[in-house]
Amino acid sequence: MEIKVNFLENLRLEAKFDDFTVTTDQPIRYKGDGSAPSPFDYFLASSALCAAYFVRVYCLARDIPTDGIRLAQNNIVDPENRYNQTFKIQVELPEHISDKDREGILRSIDRCTVKKVVQQGPEFAIETVENLDEDASAMLTVNPDSDAHTYILGKDLPLEETIANMTGILAELGMKIEVASWRNIVPNVWSLHIRDAASPMCFTNGKGATKESALCSALGEFIERASCNFFYNDHYFGEEIANSDFVHYPNEKWFKPGPDDTLPEGLLDEYCLEIYDPEQELRASHLIDTNSGAIERGICAIPYVRQSDQEVVYFPSNLIENLFVSNGMSAGNNLYEAQVQGLSEIFERAVKKQIIEQEIVLPDVPTHVLEKYPGILAGIKGLEEQGFPVVVKDASLGGQYPVMCVTLMNPRTGGVFASFGAHPSFEVALERSLTELLQGRSFEGLNDVPPPTFNSLAVTEPNNFVEHFIDSTGLISWRFFSAKHDYAFCEWDFSGTNEEENARLMAILEDLGKEVYIAAFDDFGASACRILVPDYSEIYPVEDLIWDNTNKALLFRSDILNIHSLDEDALADLVERLEESELDNYTEVGTLIGIEFDDNTVWGQLVVGELKALIYLALAHYEEARDLVLELLNYNDNTVERVLFFQALNAVLDIALDEELELEDYLPNMTRMFGTERMEAAVGSLTGDVKFYGLSETSMKLEGLDRHLRLIESYKKLHAARAAKASNGLNNAG
Repeated sequence: MEIKVNFLENLRLEAKFDDFTVTTDQPIRYKGDGSAPSPFDYFLASSALCAAYFVRVYCLARDIPTDGIRLAQNNIVDPENRYNQTFKIQVELPEHISDKDREGILRSIDRCTVKKVVQQGPEFAIETVENLDEDASAMLTVNPDSDAHTYILGKDLPLEETIANMTGILAELGMKIEVASWRNIVPNVWSLHIRDAASPMCFTNGKGATKESALCSALGEFIERASCNFFYNDHYFGEEIANSDFVHYPNEKWFKPGPDDTLPEGLLDEYCLEIYDPEQELRASHLIDTNSGAIERGICAIPYVRQSDQEVVYFPSNLIENLFVSNGMSAGNNLYEAQVQGLSEIFERAVKKQIIEQEIVLPDVPTHVLEKYPGILAGIKGLEEQGFPVVVKDASLGGQYPVMCVTLMNPRTGGVFASFGAHPSFEVALERSLTELLQGRSFEGLNDVPPPTFNSLAVTEPNNFVEHFIDSTGLISWRFFSAKHDYAFCEWDFSGTNEEENARLMAILEDLGKEVYIAAFDDFGASACRILVPDYSEIYPVEDLIWDNTNKALLFRSDILNIHSLDEDALADLVERLEESELDNYTEVGTLIGIEFDDNTVWGQLVVGELKALIYLALAHYEEARDLVLELLNYNDNTVERVLFFQALNAVLDIALDEELELEDYLPNMTRMFGTERMEAAVGSLTGDVKFYGLSETSMKLEGLDRHLRLIESYKKLHAARAAKASNGLNNAG
């Protein structure tokens, strides 16, 4: 994690990281102002808080109340060496806690991350740099030996060279990659989470049988997502990018809507139009680009090559982000390697969807076959030794597809978790199924998976597949575990060179009667691609283009960001549109308009119902406001501070709407209850002296929205690299 420090007045310092700011000072006796704890005080507190966090997690998992639990830490200093200290952590436990849980709580404290890092003895590397903001060296603890050459199946270059190439590409882009976490909870299963230090919203996860292969996986995913602009899906790019020569890629093309909002000529092809507009209901306005919001420019479309005849077909950027999400994106050491990965991912998700929705019973992989892969078997045994039964299944549907499945059962909760993996190699597909199962997860994280069900409607419901796509935590049918399988086991093999594997996977899609469209991206010096297989690789239903399109953001984005400057007529129009849209009142406003707000602000917690309530207050429509406030009070997923504000507001509204009640009669005790500031905000919201309490002023220029501005700055690095390459290409052509 990158922590940037600012020097304030006297000895005060300010540390900024993620969306947080921590201020430190020194005691007056050390020439400070005593306005905040010292850095060392924070360090001491961190270990006590970390210990308490692990106690809390343990108790929450077992429904043990923590009301009577108390924890304290004292540091005992060696008189001869003040850097030699003993941290004594004591915990007071109520009598009702069993001996087993007492032991468990002590063990949980022993897992404190701060304690373990201190015990390990961190190393400090101190250096100077010319510019902190421009330093893009990778913050990696895995630095493979440059003389080593470790090859793994499916990769045309050794891991060491691949890691060096990818970190070099990201450094050239100005992306400072840091590792947020590593996990290795069973043998031969590694995963990690990496992110851009300057824009932590840009992150990826990697998995593999070794540290190096997991790091390769994460770096490759980072490059593929940067190449395909996935980090910025649904987000507003800002006015500068929206008005630049290109928004997404230099080779994009803009199409003006036809008469009466009809689809323009040259967009998509007949095959795709049959899929995406079967009833001729799709309109040009449905396909306006969400990221730029440049309605006047028309429809932004990206060129894809149709593989059946190598013809170029233009796909609206809006259609891609609405339906395909990240499916079919990939990066590799060369284009064939990338395409094999992208196609494998498409098969993994399509076959998984078919198996889940049709409640297909898969055959188990025989023990003698698993024994051919001792590394994978060791990981499976590691899970079973921890009390998680594992079922390994052949998901190829009789050898048709290169897909495997590893399913974990959790007897503690009754939950099951089915993980799928795909690759032309049986071994790689099996390894991916296992590593995907544990990617970024602790043993405690496996307590959140749902139990299986015989309710077919719940299993086949479209949103269940979306849950499986997001993190594989969707529902699984009990029928999946029947001993009577629908297909015989097949020890399949589609492997070969990457070019041969690509041809074999493409042939499967051809046999299914599917057209394949590929866009290759090499702007950053890496081989990346995005593969679209219409009517096969979509994640969301086609109807979303009409009924749940992300570009509904364009109906509200400008007015919401400019809300403090809107007059009454504009506010009335905005709330009317919000009502007519029939948006769920708990839809997050940031998600609706494509803005990354700081989670620790009111903007970051704001939902549509709360926004409407604040608008009704500004318009003095108190009954409508009270109805929404009551609804919000029944929804407890907000900060304590905000809930108390709404409690105060609800009481004030009740008084205002009751002709027999006078606010002055209740104000003294309400102020004692809620505090002066909160009551002034509640009363001021009715009188008009306070509008949109808690929402800081901003506009379409995004003033004060640092988190989103960091995301845009991240995108500008990619945009500049693409512009530079396009310019060099034109100069060379000239």
